[in-house]
Amino acid sequence: MRNIAITGAGGRMGKALIEALAATDGVQLTAAIEHSASQHIGSDAGELAGIGRNNVTVVSSVLDVVDAFDTLIDFSVPASTANNAQVCQQYTKKMVIGTTGLTSDQLQSVQSVSESAAVCMASNFATGVNLCFKLAEIAALALGDDADIEISEAHHKHKVDAPSGTALSLGYSVANALGRDLEEVAVYGREGVSGARDAKAIGFSSVRAGDIVGDHTVLFAADGERVEITHKASSRAAFARGAVRAAKWLAGRDVGMFDMQDVLGLK
Repeated sequence: MRNIAITGAGGRMGKALIEALAATDGVQLTAAIEHSASQHIGSDAGELAGIGRNNVTVVSSVLDVVDAFDTLIDFSVPASTANNAQVCQQYTKKMVIGTTGLTSDQLQSVQSVSESAAVCMASNFATGVNLCFKLAEIAALALGDDADIEISEAHHKHKVDAPSGTALSLGYSVANALGRDLEEVAVYGREGVSGARDAKAIGFSSVRAGDIVGDHTVLFAADGERVEITHKASSRAAFARGAVRAAKWLAGRDVGMFDMQDVLGLK
């Protein structure tokens, strides 16, 4: 039985993770963490998620429960993830990371963990999205430079980074397949007289509205035809199930940096 800790226990994703862990064989929630100012400190994690009491009390720091888990599932904010990574490195704990928007320094903290323990980091843990990464790569290889490529995404009004990490991952999948450097060809939104489209550009557009869980589309537009690869998430349960699947998969790995493509055998 794998002992799992989660961060952000009182948030929407945290509650989905608690529910997913309770429904999955071979894993159990043994620790739940929230930020120090949270009103949920001291609450029972199961009751918080609406699945009934599970006798896991929400605490304010990973250090408070470091002996209670094998793997930390972290869907929080960049600064918190980087701090938690330092703790996991010190105590040789595995990590599943769904936080996006990390700086290069914060990513280095995560990389340091993978030198002593296994880490799975992905911009999106939904199985369908990771299939779309592969499909986008295949489409890019087939269509080559004959199609213009645009990536659009939509999320809820509370999401703070744009474009989404998933949209960027789709961009890297396409750019790598075509031998392009995404940093050089990405176009993030357009305004005014932007001029004719560069044939090698990969465009990004973002919508932030309402309670949209996450929609992503890669458009390949050639003369006379269009191909669209779309994924729409209707519930955070899809991300939670994928993250728990990754945590179970890490049980067979000692060290290294992995992603959901590794977990699903798509590489």
